[in-house]
Amino acid sequence: MKKSLFLLLFISTTAFSQTREDSIIIRKIYDEVLTNGQAYEWLRYLCKQVGPRLSGSVGAQKAVIYTKELMEKQAFDRVFLQDVKVPHWVRGAKEEAYIKLGKQKIKVPIAALGGSVATAPKGVEAEVIEVKSFQQLRELGKDKVKGKIVFFNRPMDPTKLNTFEAYGGAVEQRANGATEAGNLGAVGAIVRSVTTLQDDVPHSGSMRYATGVPLIPTAAISTNAANLLSEKLKENPSLTFFFRQHCETLPDADSHNVVGELKGSEKPEEIIVVGGHLDSWDLAEGAHDDGAGCVQSIEVLRLLKAIGYTPKRTIRAVMFMNEENGLRGGVKYADLAKQNNEKHIAAVESDNGGFTPKGFGIVGKAEQKAKIAGWKSLLAPYSLHEIGPGGGGADIGPLAQSGTVLFGYKPDTQRYFDYHHAANDNFENVNKRELDLGTASMAAIIYLLDKYGI
Repeated sequence: MKKSLFLLLFISTTAFSQTREDSIIIRKIYDEVLTNGQAYEWLRYLCKQVGPRLSGSVGAQKAVIYTKELMEKQAFDRVFLQDVKVPHWVRGAKEEAYIKLGKQKIKVPIAALGGSVATAPKGVEAEVIEVKSFQQLRELGKDKVKGKIVFFNRPMDPTKLNTFEAYGGAVEQRANGATEAGNLGAVGAIVRSVTTLQDDVPHSGSMRYATGVPLIPTAAISTNAANLLSEKLKENPSLTFFFRQHCETLPDADSHNVVGELKGSEKPEEIIVVGGHLDSWDLAEGAHDDGAGCVQSIEVLRLLKAIGYTPKRTIRAVMFMNEENGLRGGVKYADLAKQNNEKHIAAVESDNGGFTPKGFGIVGKAEQKAKIAGWKSLLAPYSLHEIGPGGGGADIGPLAQSGTVLFGYKPDTQRYFDYHHAANDNFENVNKRELDLGTASMAAIIYLLDKYGI
């Protein structure tokens, strides 16, 4: 009886000691980032000196060089590049669009969707068919759609508290709208910007054409302009819409993932990844999407070094290339990991903006999620309450096939789609303290994964 009591007391004391040690280290992480955080200034340079970074562009190549040199300056144990062939789509000259009512022309803001073809040099002008769903469009049939411009005008659902859920309910219009419209003989497609904000800023993003369907030009229209077009159509269903865009797809370009790592001291063969995607849309600086995730990932490694922590496992910061219009970087990273027989036990991705941290979404087995649930008391003091099932992230997604547990960093979602894929996604719209708190949150989960495994 005494032996059992002693054993129970020993286990309890050990557990308390470990928890106390973990609390101290996590507190050191937060103290370091809130007093000496570097990510915000790194982001300033990435946004202001490098700028837009669409795959295949000069900006993307400059970003590769900058982040490689940045990690080398931090004296990480190894910094290297992974070759990736990426799509190379270019926007060309600025788009033009207007609603035509008799002799009146009302100019409206649009942005060609990534991957779209150009219009004819003189543009395209046609009557407009407004729909809220693919089903509604199909029910109209070819007779009513042929020769028209299809206007997809389903907004994000404002009643959804999680704006990513609302985004998921509307984004298919952007991704597949041109295919649906082209299949019925439309000459163009215009898509309401996928944002909750009512403004005059069009939000771009990728689209795709199905095999064998006519390639028709497609563009996003700002939400204010979408509302105006809808109102004018009610007044005059015979109005026409004109738009001109000059985009094209060039041959695939050479690019790179950028990787920096701290070598594990006890289990170097076990790898933990923290990353974001280095590419961004061409309209803005890509501050929230996803410059924030990139600098946060590099900062995680710097923080662990700064507090004197020696990782047991190898920890990698990965700048993935081509998440926005191809995911080639994420696929290539997972392929190379498999070829090199690397064992990735966990991967954390930040691609939801640099806002106030809320927690992590987890993709893994029930027993793995249960183990992580045991860390909630360590993370709760830092307002990380949302820790449970959820998405991991597009770039780290391919690693799941090898059994890697995926963690998606979850900041507050309410403002993200104000800037997503739009010209206002600039450095000035990122708050330093929010960015730093997010970095510390990621570093805390990386520390726990390194110490206890998964």
